[in-house]
Amino acid sequence: MVSLKNFIAAQLAEDAVPPPASVAQTPSLPAGAQVIAREKHNISRRQISDAALQVLNGLHRAGYQAYLVGGSVRDLLLGREPKDFDVCTDARPEEVRKLFRRNARLIGRRFILAHVQFGREIIEVATFRGGDSDGQTVSASGRILADNVYGTLEEDAQRRDFTANALYYNIADRSIIDFWGAWADIEAQRLRMIGEAAQRFHEDPVRMLRAARFAAKLGFQLDPAIESAIPACRELLREVPPARLYEETGKLFLAGFAQQSLAALQRYGLFAALFPQLAELLERAEEGIARELIQLSLRNTDARVAAGKSVHPAFLFAAMLWPVLVAEQERLMQEDKPEVVAMQQAASAVLEENRGQIAIPRRFTLTIREIWDLQARFHRRGGRRPYALLAHARFRAAFDFLQLRCEAGADLGALAQWWQQFQDADSEGRKELIEAARQEDRDSESPLGPLPAGEAKRGKRRRRRRRNPKQASEPVAAPEGE
Repeated sequence: MVSLKNFIAAQLAEDAVPPPASVAQTPSLPAGAQVIAREKHNISRRQISDAALQVLNGLHRAGYQAYLVGGSVRDLLLGREPKDFDVCTDARPEEVRKLFRRNARLIGRRFILAHVQFGREIIEVATFRGGDSDGQTVSASGRILADNVYGTLEEDAQRRDFTANALYYNIADRSIIDFWGAWADIEAQRLRMIGEAAQRFHEDPVRMLRAARFAAKLGFQLDPAIESAIPACRELLREVPPARLYEETGKLFLAGFAQQSLAALQRYGLFAALFPQLAELLERAEEGIARELIQLSLRNTDARVAAGKSVHPAFLFAAMLWPVLVAEQERLMQEDKPEVVAMQQAASAVLEENRGQIAIPRRFTLTIREIWDLQARFHRRGGRRPYALLAHARFRAAFDFLQLRCEAGADLGALAQWWQQFQDADSEGRKELIEAARQEDRDSESPLGPLPAGEAKRGKRRRRRRRNPKQASEPVAAPEGE
């Protein structure tokens, strides 16, 4: 990859040098478009990543138009640090790849994009989208399936979804181009759709989820036209590929505003499109522990993001789907299924159902099942089982989940305390804890919880007597009573 050492100094030096005549200038704009000069806005080049500047200036020097666009411009105006930087240009994807050579690769089917990579940072470069519908592939409901139609800057602005995402930072003169009154909308903290809301939702139903996400993340109020269009368009989300819904779910719940996202999704009736079983369950008045578990998991996730710590999708999804798992297990047990069998079948059913909704990747579903399975094993504290569980690769995540269940109101405080003491104790202390747990189990009428998979309770096995090889040909007498 291209080194970025000394890049900032070089770019700052270029600020004082006017662009050559051969370099692309700002195109003529339609009536009503507003150009906000550099001295009138707060965006500085120092706030833009080195990689994004290299892409913008590389395109600019090669004679192409180059703009920072979308959420990064919006966030910079709001004084926020952008999560990533997107660039749009009149250069075709193949031209972008040729310009940046080994750093660039083309991706996408619905619309081809160029990813330009510098180190660990990837800058997404999109060619201006056109307004010619003849080049689009559209489903019966109006959803755009393929859209490799290129156009002008003005046409690209018309194709954006929300006004707040349609601001263009022009690297040529450091101005901002506003086609739709987005500057005023951002000041008013208003999320407004470009075009007719219902039509835009038919083109791409995920825009409803994006509207809820931006309302949660930015604290913006949805325009009444958006709010009124959502109820009639919610069912369109069933047509969206589950993998794309999973991607949007991650943006909603793993970016530091998960609690606000849940509230927004429930307010607009969109939560059921992602978690239909959980949405139905949370509507029941008696599911207080389930609601508290969800809120705690989201609150903890937001706290970790705010502290700069990593978050694991598997843990969050394990918590969000746990109430559904418990309800399904109870249903199966009412059909006289053994507890362990009911647990395993419930886990398979819940994850299979969810795969048809948001397609959680297999690498995460395996971890989710491990976290669930280990909850039963926490109750088995005899012999070498506690040592084996403590050495399990998912012990820490499973124990954190056990504690989360306690905080939500499950009657597991004594069990969580025992395991905390077992982790902290020395060898002799652990032996004493195991003996005390054995005594508790003897005094109780039933096990503390469901048995783990493969450990169904067995009766005491009779030790088989060894046979003398010399007597192998002799018949063996059956024990008395047989």
